[in-house]
Amino acid sequence: MAIDRTEPTTAPGQIQLAVTGVSKRFGGVRAVEDVSIAVRRGAIASVIGPNGAGKTSLLNMISGFYKPDTGSIVFDGTDITRFRPSEIAACGIARTFQNIALFSGMTVLDNIMLGRHVHMKAGILSSLVYWGLAQREEVRHRARVEELIDFLGLQDLRRQPAGALAYGLRKRVELARALALDPKVLLLDEPMGGMNQEEKEDMARYILDVNEQWGTTVILIEHDMALVMDISDRVSVLDRGRKIAEGTPAEVQRNPDVMRAYLGGVAEEEQAA
Repeated sequence: MAIDRTEPTTAPGQIQLAVTGVSKRFGGVRAVEDVSIAVRRGAIASVIGPNGAGKTSLLNMISGFYKPDTGSIVFDGTDITRFRPSEIAACGIARTFQNIALFSGMTVLDNIMLGRHVHMKAGILSSLVYWGLAQREEVRHRARVEELIDFLGLQDLRRQPAGALAYGLRKRVELARALALDPKVLLLDEPMGGMNQEEKEDMARYILDVNEQWGTTVILIEHDMALVMDISDRVSVLDRGRKIAEGTPAEVQRNPDVMRAYLGGVAEEEQAA
């Protein structure tokens, strides 16, 4: 399938990604049920909810790893519902994973270079026949990767194996690899999971910088509610596969359904009192 990498037709503030009525079941288990979200270009949109709410399944459908049983996903005016993950990446949607998915035996530099694969035009045959062309392309991609290494403060680690790094640094390398695709939309699945407070603050700053400096739309799954409410423009809340609330951080924090989803009967008792 030919992928159109022309400039997006959506202007800043317009709907860039529309997920409409998507559902996904695994046998008798309802992972996601009739969920719709609309994300504006240039926004930071967070998806929150208790464990097992369907958040990662939703991201897996957007990135093509799962196909929805029902519903549609439209990106920049193109229906990508049945696209393969590689096709969706070529459209400009990149993601990180809840469980770090780096190649531990490869260097930091080589892991990030893998994120440039969508942009590489010189195949094996052309590399053999047109060595100069392939070499120039390699230099160009390497320059972009070096920019990302500087941006994320990984200069002293570029030659180290990814598997030898501390957990927080490996999370940063995975972010760099996703950014190497030069995405229009960045999907982040618990990017702060397992980090200490200082590492979380660093990651939050990087996410804000990516959004503000490059205009990248961000869709974020995260359990740290204080951080989510700090950096998000819009928040959608899932519970048991369904969307139960959506709005600004302030609106979501006041929503009684959200309180019940997180606090159960405690919230109900407090409201009754």
